[in-house]
Amino acid sequence: MTQLEHSRASVERRIDAACRQAGRDRESVRLIAVSKTRSEQEIQALHTLGQRLFGENYVQEFVAKHDALALLLEPPPEWHFIGALQANKTRVVAERAHWVHSVDRLKIAERLSAQRPAGRPPLQVCLQVDLSREPGKSGVRETELQALADATAQLPRLALRGLMTLPAPSDDPEQQRRPFARLRELRDTLNATGHRLDTLSMGMSDDLEAAILEGATLVRVGTALFGPRSPSSRQT
Repeated sequence: MTQLEHSRASVERRIDAACRQAGRDRESVRLIAVSKTRSEQEIQALHTLGQRLFGENYVQEFVAKHDALALLLEPPPEWHFIGALQANKTRVVAERAHWVHSVDRLKIAERLSAQRPAGRPPLQVCLQVDLSREPGKSGVRETELQALADATAQLPRLALRGLMTLPAPSDDPEQQRRPFARLRELRDTLNATGHRLDTLSMGMSDDLEAAILEGATLVRVGTALFGPRSPSSRQT
């Protein structure tokens, strides 16, 4: 068994165990392999093992990998763009991604809607919510979430699916669960006003169990699959 096979099996066991603890169907949680800074060869190897969902953070890197692998991988991967998105870079993401998790203002949603090709299915989107209020963190504030959700849901070529968050790191399982529980509450509040959100994008390598216990449907895992990134691997 290769290291990648071992790592993927380990992550799958963690997800299985968390689903059992939460009393949830394993099929209710999907694994996104966060492949930022990882090579096309690593993505191909993981795809060969059956991984189909891949998440990218950086626009230029995403475009390069998407285009290079488009004719090489069958079935095609489901690409999730999960990083901060600038308004001047929305077009290439709207043209290629299946999902965007990081919509945090109406201008981004409007541009993604306008630039989504007519021949493609609607772009699946999540609104990123800033629950930690850490400096430099993207995300809409809770007080502005309802208005953003209402406006985004009206845009053509988009399908508003749910919410995403990146909480402050913590080693305490109970502390880990609090922001995830809050995101679930916000999802439920929006649904009580007429939305039909079914997605919670939350949980990473160090806290996926806490996220699943609080209702995560998409977990975004990089390090636990691919191993630690080099400290020098930083892209824009």
